[in-house]
Amino acid sequence: MAEVSAARPMREYKRPFLTPWRREALTGYAFAMPWIFGFLTLTLGPMLFSLYASFTSYNITTPPRWIGLGNYSFIFLQDPRFRISLYNTVYYVIVKTPVVIIVSLALAMLLNMNLPGQRIFRTIYYLPTVITGVAAIFLWVWILNPEGLLNRGLGLLGIRGPNWFYDPAWAKGGLVVMGLWYIGGPILIFLAGLNGIPSHLYEAAEIDGAGTWARFWNVTIPLLSPTIFYLVVTNIIGAFQVFNSAYVVSQTAGTNPGDPAQSLLFYEVYLFIRAFKGSMEMGFACALAWILFVIIMIVTGIQLWLGSRWVYYES
Repeated sequence: MAEVSAARPMREYKRPFLTPWRREALTGYAFAMPWIFGFLTLTLGPMLFSLYASFTSYNITTPPRWIGLGNYSFIFLQDPRFRISLYNTVYYVIVKTPVVIIVSLALAMLLNMNLPGQRIFRTIYYLPTVITGVAAIFLWVWILNPEGLLNRGLGLLGIRGPNWFYDPAWAKGGLVVMGLWYIGGPILIFLAGLNGIPSHLYEAAEIDGAGTWARFWNVTIPLLSPTIFYLVVTNIIGAFQVFNSAYVVSQTAGTNPGDPAQSLLFYEVYLFIRAFKGSMEMGFACALAWILFVIIMIVTGIQLWLGSRWVYYES
């Protein structure tokens, strides 16, 4: 009685297309689509066109004419103002960045102390960042005028103040002083980093006999190194792109952008001159822009490589 029953075929399992993971991914892409569309049409497209235009002779009014590496060879081999603008910009980056980092860290440590009026002082130091743009620049032009507020204060101390923006030797230094107006942002970031340092580490260091300087150098700086690294990278990138303050100040201190005596001819000021002054050499300006892009990428890459040697991450 060996009856063989016919085996019923197993139903083939079909995995649904919209799995939870795919549904989550599609939802994320849907929310990001406005930014992706804007990046592709308003950022990537103009970037690619500017790269093409950098190899052409182009002044907007006429179609681009391909000249190959003509713009780049002229910039590197025959353009003295390119070297002047690059020198001024690198000088500004090297001087301003450490000044901003040191001053903002010192103020952040003072504002991190539990003292009466702590919140008031934090508000006072952050408030100048709200007043940005040309209005703040004209305020500092007035303060750093040869007969302005700062020089009058120095005169009360028996010190003769410099001519600041009217003296080529002091013009870039005046811009560095002006840059301290915007340290409210770095101070706020440093305060967040300081509040993230566990207090028991200071207590342990104090029990081991570490003094104030030893605790600062062996506890604060290592645990604050990611914050310092972030601010160094962002401040260097921002300093390479200085334009508004240099352009407005040079227009008030002289007759041409970059005055006095081309001491304020920063890279983006020179780029603006070639793009929108005179014959509107857009192709040449695009070449300048891509050179600056490559310089910033190289400097940032070096910082990322060096950062692995001194930045401490707890993980």
